[in-house]
Amino acid sequence: MTYPLVQEVHKFDVADSFITKLKLSISNGLPNSIPLSSLKTDEHDLVRGIVQMLQGLPNTLFHWDVELQCFHARPGIYASHLSQTSLKRLVNPFLLASSCLKRVEIFIAKVQCVGQRYPTLCAFANSVDSWLKRLRSNAIKEEELLLKPDNGKTTTLLGLINSLSRVCAGAEHLCQTIYEAVPGVFFNSGTTTVTILASEVAVHILNHLFNKLSDVCLVQGCQGNLYQMLLFLFVGTLLPYLQGLDSWLYDGILNDPFEEMFFYGNSSVTIDQPSFWETSYLLRSKPRSSVSQGGSTFSGTTCPQFLATMSKAIMSAGKSLQLVHHARDQSFVTSCTSKTGITCNRQDNKSKSARIMGILTLAEVFLISLVGLSNDRDHIFENLIKYPIDNQSLEMDNEEGNSKAWLIFLSDAIEGRNKNRSFGSGFDSFYACNPAVTVCGEMLEKNKSSWEELNISGSFYLPPLNDDILRKAVFGETHLDEIGGIEGTDYRFGFRLGEVERLRLEEDKRALESLCSFPTILPSFPETKPLSDILPFQKDSTLSSRVLKFIQSMKLKESIDPAIIIQECLNVYIKRQVDHVGKSILHKLMGEWRLMDELFLLRSIYLLGSGDLLQQFLVVIFNRLDKGDSWDDDFELNTILQDSIRNSADRTLLSAPDSLTISVLKENATAETMKESTQPNFGNHNLGIDTLDKLCFSYKVSWPLDLIANVEALKKYNQVMGFLLKVKRAKFLLDKTRKWRWKDRDCTPQNYKKHLLIEQKLLHFVDSFHQYVMDRVYHSAWTELCSGMELAGSLDEVIDVHETYLSSIQRQCFVASDKLWALVASRVKTVLGLALDFYNVKQTLRTGGTSPAIKARCETEINRIAKQFDDCVAFLLRILSFKLNVGHFPHLADLVTRINYNYFYMSDSGNLLTVPRYESIVNLGKPPGIKA
Repeated sequence: MTYPLVQEVHKFDVADSFITKLKLSISNGLPNSIPLSSLKTDEHDLVRGIVQMLQGLPNTLFHWDVELQCFHARPGIYASHLSQTSLKRLVNPFLLASSCLKRVEIFIAKVQCVGQRYPTLCAFANSVDSWLKRLRSNAIKEEELLLKPDNGKTTTLLGLINSLSRVCAGAEHLCQTIYEAVPGVFFNSGTTTVTILASEVAVHILNHLFNKLSDVCLVQGCQGNLYQMLLFLFVGTLLPYLQGLDSWLYDGILNDPFEEMFFYGNSSVTIDQPSFWETSYLLRSKPRSSVSQGGSTFSGTTCPQFLATMSKAIMSAGKSLQLVHHARDQSFVTSCTSKTGITCNRQDNKSKSARIMGILTLAEVFLISLVGLSNDRDHIFENLIKYPIDNQSLEMDNEEGNSKAWLIFLSDAIEGRNKNRSFGSGFDSFYACNPAVTVCGEMLEKNKSSWEELNISGSFYLPPLNDDILRKAVFGETHLDEIGGIEGTDYRFGFRLGEVERLRLEEDKRALESLCSFPTILPSFPETKPLSDILPFQKDSTLSSRVLKFIQSMKLKESIDPAIIIQECLNVYIKRQVDHVGKSILHKLMGEWRLMDELFLLRSIYLLGSGDLLQQFLVVIFNRLDKGDSWDDDFELNTILQDSIRNSADRTLLSAPDSLTISVLKENATAETMKESTQPNFGNHNLGIDTLDKLCFSYKVSWPLDLIANVEALKKYNQVMGFLLKVKRAKFLLDKTRKWRWKDRDCTPQNYKKHLLIEQKLLHFVDSFHQYVMDRVYHSAWTELCSGMELAGSLDEVIDVHETYLSSIQRQCFVASDKLWALVASRVKTVLGLALDFYNVKQTLRTGGTSPAIKARCETEINRIAKQFDDCVAFLLRILSFKLNVGHFPHLADLVTRINYNYFYMSDSGNLLTVPRYESIVNLGKPPGIKA
């Protein structure tokens, strides 16, 4: 396989002078003169030069062209038994392979200069370096055979081609993979001018390796080595990303100093702010378009494609952990009782480690699962879940002869980790802070007599320090005389301490010993040994290097789709942790944070569910509106509100009376006045049905529940409350007219039956609509909310359930931003406004409307109210009973049944029984698809 970058760099150089061309034209390529003896070589020297060249070492026969980045053969060399054409055909494959390997070596060296800023790129280069060493090791073995005396074997060029064919193919594949996987800007810039973002590099490399692996896994036969190489590179490159995910998913810490993850933290938002959940961590913007030298482009997303489906859940899990940890720091009081009937039935145990077997990291379980899937064909998720941390089950499996590779890796990891926790018969400390102690464990156990000399306690008392010179430099000669003849420090006098101070010093010494035993000990190790092998049994310990070595050497039985690898070896563990964190946050929400109690309180306030929490307040406001008194002073409104809360039997619902406040919106006041001035003016009443829309109730939701009931949610609650206040006010005024009728029943006015019929129609409509609101909005929607909360599995789902609840009550109160709801709401508000107009007329007639002109005007107004009411009811019944609308919104059928009053207005078949004048329907606007 060749590609534009290297296909022309492996030509065997032949002299191209005029004389040479002339000789070749006559002899058809055969030499017709004796070549220089100094250019003659034998096959043994050629083989030796080739194996050295494959190791990246130029020699007398093959040199490295720095400018063209390729190997060339020495011009004019020849072998007596080979023609130039044959020699060229034999050597050119090795020139190509050596050039590829040398370019890989240069790439690795460049990454070492800039790779610190790109952990994923650095991991990719390290994996490439390991595979490069693997390929070159075959050339080293061939050279060793050449150097062995009397081995009885002669290596020829043809034999070298046969033995190193896989090395040549692997070299091309490796070089091509580098130039395709790494963004082209990296190759086109110097070591100090690489400015590409780390997140772009990480996602580009991981996506390319994943896609390439997906393509190659479908090809059988000779592609097996290529698949194994790509699998090795993909796994090694993925490890830094998994370490970042591990820190986020299990600790709630975004450990991403080089900004490789697909999301980032917003430092301007703190955890105690209501906007924390939405804006504290944000997805990275799409990277700019860029083309690599291999011709591939960026994928357009900052999240690796194999994690895209779980990206939202991953972000939510880490944020949920932060909330739980912050609440724990704030010492929340635990109590799982709830006034709503929604109790937390999950056990409130102490938080146990959610890691597999309590200690394994996400990278470790990924590696172990990969070994089980690729080598043993085992899906080991359930096995890892069920094994206890004491390692007894692992030992039993191995003793029974079930020595599978993944079991061996798991057993070694658990055993080493347990040793790390319990090392030292005289100590019981954890040596994560000093891994050198773990490495030297066996040596320390054999030399216990040296512990005192190695421990810090032997050097705890430092020798006396004469600091006279330092004191003179600080205070000067004059100031020293003023101090009073004291020379040196207290320590120079021997620390003359009392008994309490001495005991405290001894305790500090023992604490220091337990934290940092043997601080000066250093292990010995070979220079080329991987660092992970030097520091075993730590987080992400030697398991990674040992598994990667195993992948390099194992014989794959078949190629596994990388999508299956990700699902079986990674996603199942991420999902398990996401579910675990979701259960933890739900336990907090439904328990000590009392989410349902808070939502119950919002329901009592904004849906007017409390029996008398706002009753006194509303009565005062309604009466002031009726009398035309001033009512829009914020201070006075809040005073009335606090009095209403204190005098309410439900005052205990609020943790503090001042947590609920009210204000009057001042904007659009002129437009509101102009709108209301167009309505008929009777008596003292001059404010329309929309007057109370200017009221805004504010409730201070406690942290962290304000993440759910945030500012936007409270705006929606206020919209619903504004509509309910209209219904409440209309009902309040109609109830007053009904009281007047009972008080004045001995005095029957003119057109009494007509007025009574209009009054009853209005009363029935308002009462029916109020009952509909109580049944559908207050009770049914709440029941659906409670059911949704019981099924929620994460804070995101809780927020979604609450948003669905708000959308539902907005639709049922006809305040949703939709044409249908706006159309229905306008007619309902018209009917509620007619109730106010009817009240004004009755008030005028009752308080002095005795003149014929006033009575005539009032009668005209009654006729208008009756006609407009019939028009609105007919319109509402038609549009609410429309089959399409009922099919989408079943609650509309319930509303039709209520306001139809036993089929008084419309028959069961949909025919209007009380036919109004339809000219008004045309004026008000016809519903779509309905003919007048």
